[in-house]
Amino acid sequence: MALRVRFSECDMQGRVFNSHYLTWVDMAHTDALSAVVGDYQALVAGGIDVVVAAAELQFRRPAHYDDRLTVEATFRPPGNTSLQTEFSILRDGELLADCLMTHVCVETETYGKQPWPPWVRDRISSAAAPH
Repeated sequence: MALRVRFSECDMQGRVFNSHYLTWVDMAHTDALSAVVGDYQALVAGGIDVVVAAAELQFRRPAHYDDRLTVEATFRPPGNTSLQTEFSILRDGELLADCLMTHVCVETETYGKQPWPPWVRDRISSAAAPH
């Protein structure tokens, strides 16, 4: 996912404020998941959703106003109810931050954990990097 750092995303030090990295990761996750399983809203209409269970973000170098960045997402093979995704935030190929995010599959009425439907698991497994 390509993006351009907006002025409103920067702090008084002229660097991107830390919370925006997770916003970008979430945007990239939605794009990557939709590319694999189809329209996200179709998942919800089918009775399942995904929620964030954990996120670990490592800052390597700062991003600044007007930087053009790329956020890459790589799925790990899915668990029974979970999905871990690795993210790299890059500027001209240089790693600025990386993140490991864990999502959990839930059903939409009670938001209780539920196993991935087989068709979702199959598609994510096909797109996942060996790990």
